[in-house]
Amino acid sequence: MTEQRPVTQTYAVTGMTCEHCVRAVTGELSALPGVEEVRVDLAAGTATVTSVGPLPVESVRAAVDEAGCELAGGVA
Repeated sequence: MTEQRPVTQTYAVTGMTCEHCVRAVTGELSALPGVEEVRVDLAAGTATVTSVGPLPVESVRAAVDEAGCELAGGVA
């Protein structure tokens, strides 16, 4: 049996303008099943997500939308 390695993906996120946006995006992405860590960079407009496996981009898009921002074309 092989051990599954964490997957880290960085997504481009538009619409983040302040720390409140960062907290909202972090919270929504952290709630996705399998997510271990979320790092949001306001200046770069990115969210880096580490999870136990690849996340469906539709799930990531829905979480970012729920936070009031927009996923800009998937993985950055």
